[in-house]
Amino acid sequence: MRPSIYPRLAVIGCGLIGSSVARAARAAGVVDRIAVFDASDAVRDRVRDLGLADEVVDDPALAVRDADLVIFATPPLSIGAAAAAVAGDFKPGATISDVGSVKAAVGEALARFAPEGVFVIPGHPIAGSENSGPDAGYATLFQGRWTILTPRPSDDPAFALAVTRLTEFWTAMGAQVDLMDERHHDLVLAVTSHLPHLIAYNIVGTAADLEEVTRSEVIKYSAGGFRDFTRIAASDPIMWRDVFLANKEAVLEILGRFTEDLQALSRAIRWGEGDKLEELFTRTREIRRGVIDAGQETPEPDFGRQRQAP
Repeated sequence: MRPSIYPRLAVIGCGLIGSSVARAARAAGVVDRIAVFDASDAVRDRVRDLGLADEVVDDPALAVRDADLVIFATPPLSIGAAAAAVAGDFKPGATISDVGSVKAAVGEALARFAPEGVFVIPGHPIAGSENSGPDAGYATLFQGRWTILTPRPSDDPAFALAVTRLTEFWTAMGAQVDLMDERHHDLVLAVTSHLPHLIAYNIVGTAADLEEVTRSEVIKYSAGGFRDFTRIAASDPIMWRDVFLANKEAVLEILGRFTEDLQALSRAIRWGEGDKLEELFTRTREIRRGVIDAGQETPEPDFGRQRQAP
């Protein structure tokens, strides 16, 4: 059996991603002990029932104390306050990371409250589903998926070793790891994740508000494309509220470009410019093939089976 990478892991927030980190770390044998804190009494009780941690505590300071790796798995705008609350309790030499979809704002918040001698390495596993809560997680969530780490530049050899160690942690859980500048990450994710979610929320909201089409008709006659939008639009509203507010500059930049392209598409439809429509649809079809060839399209997980075997 492989030796553990981190003797003690603390997970702050135990929803879909936090509970999956706990499950995957345990299954991969990369930690010896897991401590979990969540602000919700009900979530903590469920984590105990599922046996996801060695310790489930009602004080975050108790979770991070003596932890070699602390992962914040709360909505992006809450991470700064969560880190501030335990700033005096981090173990010297510990690594602090997160799993959020925004990196610049989160990295700044973590760096502001991290004491000297603690390594801040923000992270983002690009994996998940529209489901939430500790029951939604599963041990194989990160297998074959990318995790992006966004360490800030440093000449400290100890920091370089901490980045290597965290990379090994994610790799052992089945992820592929890339290092990236935090602001570039936020721009890339604005394109690949944040804007699609914004569009999905808007389209589903528009359909719900149409007076000429009843809600029952929207549900009954949903085609595949709309069903995909409803799946995305069912994602955690608090988390996605925080994502858009924390990454507003990048999202607004990409949204502006999207709006321009949408206007051009509208003109092509209005003026019957079929060649322009076909050219766009051909280009986008190639992107889809690239996603499949890269292994980023996999079957939906069997959540029922995973819940029975946490």
